[in-house]
Amino acid sequence: MTRILAYRFSAFGDVAMTAPVFREFLEQNPDVEIVMVSRKNFENLFSDIPNVIFKGVNLDDYKGFFGLNRLANELLKEFHPDMIANLHDVIRTKILDKICRRKGMKVFKINKGKEEKEKLTDIWNLEKEQLKTTVERYADVFREMGFKVELSNRLRPNSSPKSGIGFAPFAQHKGKMLPLEKSYELARVLAQKHQLYFFGGGKKETETLDQWEKEIPNTKSLAGKLSLTEELTKISELELMISMDSANMHLASLMGVKCVSIWGATHPYAGFLGFGQSEDDVVQVKDLSCRPCSVFGDKECYRGDWACLEELNIQKIIEKINL
Repeated sequence: MTRILAYRFSAFGDVAMTAPVFREFLEQNPDVEIVMVSRKNFENLFSDIPNVIFKGVNLDDYKGFFGLNRLANELLKEFHPDMIANLHDVIRTKILDKICRRKGMKVFKINKGKEEKEKLTDIWNLEKEQLKTTVERYADVFREMGFKVELSNRLRPNSSPKSGIGFAPFAQHKGKMLPLEKSYELARVLAQKHQLYFFGGGKKETETLDQWEKEIPNTKSLAGKLSLTEELTKISELELMISMDSANMHLASLMGVKCVSIWGATHPYAGFLGFGQSEDDVVQVKDLSCRPCSVFGDKECYRGDWACLEELNIQKIIEKINL
């Protein structure tokens, strides 16, 4: 049995995207085991994947070079891996790589395509094209190790009865999020025909969605009420998820549920469309040459009017919902 030690510490959506890759890689390479090192609260993303051992760490316990040196030593001593897969490639994991190499480990790391993403998000570049997807970039790390892996990019729905639509109107950055008044109107229209479940996290989001539940009949807010396992179970029972370009799209992918995704400053061209999700279910303002201006949606709008979100008509979202 070959054991690979893999690490990716954030963000939630990016860690979630590793899970379907692990599943298909391990199905095609049953003599391999992956030890996934990440933040403790991400453990349940991997709980049903055979041959994955999850190691949750609190990075506050391993600060600075000496802390990371201690973490590397602990991981190598506990798991005795044959190879290292750096699926993150940030300063912290570069340091871990260096320490592991010094101890004789073979280290393979993701190519995030930094230069091509910079070109894609240059607002003066009018020749935008699809870049390699993030899930393929993860798979490439294992291919570089000498393994074969072919990603199906297909959803795997479970057989549980499906009912209701999930709606996750929030995202980490303003550039990824439909204005709340549009989301509210969308919820109001959809709830006339469908049972709607709100997903979100954090105090402010929870308060907003609890208020929406009071004001809009046929809706229920699950924000702040479920553990990650319970949330994944609920998502698996939905007929459909509606999400921004955010972690909820990737959770829907994990549970085999179709997701209508809404994109503003970001764009599927950067490679972050959920595993198995269709471009036909993407909603975006297409005729804006400045899109995407950002890979993560964390930049201010250079035009100042957030046209990519303000001009998006919710009717385009409603038309994608054929239930």
